[in-house]
Amino acid sequence: MSSDANGRHLSLATPPSDLSLLENTFQQYQGQRGALIPILQAAQDIYGYLPREVLELIARQLGVSLGKVYGVATFYSQFYLERRGRHVLKLCDGTACHVKGAPLVLAAVEEAFAIEPGETTADGELTMEIVYCMGSCALAPVAVIDGVVAGRIRQEWLVQQVKRQITAA
Repeated sequence: MSSDANGRHLSLATPPSDLSLLENTFQQYQGQRGALIPILQAAQDIYGYLPREVLELIARQLGVSLGKVYGVATFYSQFYLERRGRHVLKLCDGTACHVKGAPLVLAAVEEAFAIEPGETTADGELTMEIVYCMGSCALAPVAVIDGVVAGRIRQEWLVQQVKRQITAA
């Protein structure tokens, strides 16, 4: 596995099941300048991430180099080149959260799920990310579980909430 300039791990080996799912997207943006980002967004919505085969297809369809497509996909943090878990946990480690105990929360999640920031569990259930501000400093420490913000979190509580999310789905 290699890493990009931002230290994100790149795994481009797993092909999507059906590249034809992008046909409507290409038709929608046909001939439009500046369509690369919306096409990447649509592709990620379809596949959940941007596998190499999808990046290659987008480059061919738009008549641009794979390097240009890859450069855009790796520049913006909204795009993922690896499969993500069914559940996503974002832990804030900004100044307020860090001071209020984020490192302890992080350690508990790492231990409970055998996962480090930026990784997905082997079973594909959970992806954990570190972010550096969620704009909820008064609620520090803060986490977001599948898009739901939780404030003033503690280690045991967060581990239990994540386990509930995983078993409920």
